Amino acid sequence: MEKPFSVACEKNSATILSELSRLLINTQSVLEIGSGTGQHATYFSRHLSHLIWQTSDVIDNHAGINMWVGDAGLDNLLAPVVFDVTQEQGLTKKYDAIFMANTLHIMPWDVVVQCIKKSSQVLNNNGLLVVYGPFNYGGAFTSESNAGFDQWLKEADSRRGIRDFERVNDEAIKRRFSLIEDNAMPANNRLLVWRYEG
Repeated sequence: MEKPFSVACEKNSATILSELSRLLINTQSVLEIGSGTGQHATYFSRHLSHLIWQTSDVIDNHAGINMWVGDAGLDNLLAPVVFDVTQEQGLTKKYDAIFMANTLHIMPWDVVVQCIKKSSQVLNNNGLLVVYGPFNYGGAFTSESNAGFDQWLKEADSRRGIRDFERVNDEAIKRRFSLIEDNAMPANNRLLVWRYEG
């Protein structure tokens, strides 16, 4: 098996790190939901050595993530765990922060709702939920490229698509999250930050 590689991760890692460096300065543990290739986890844990970074994904992606984790050889970067937001059984440990990148638009909407619910269950009080990716505002795309991306997603699976910020925020509020930041990022992406007040 070849080590997986994402061009998008390669391009956006430094920009995301600049935000995480200030957001997670007083944080000790992070759960990454949907670690994908493992590139983000490796890059962020190398530059944020005060954090214990827990990778997670569906089992099919573990082999690739483990390649990145193994090659990195970092004490603060942990091998992936299975974290299926659609299952009632989950992690028993709690974390100071959760990070997700480019995940919500590939989940069906009902899974997005479950993901937010699960996030509230594994975050410590005052923990942060940090979500990177494209979002619509007021039911409208923020760029032509996002509209094209949304069409491409739906052609692959009609249940996918760029999510409306307002709908996601409403679900977060139901789970006792409060939005504290909405940051504009390159390539028509956002970095949204909620605090859990459980």
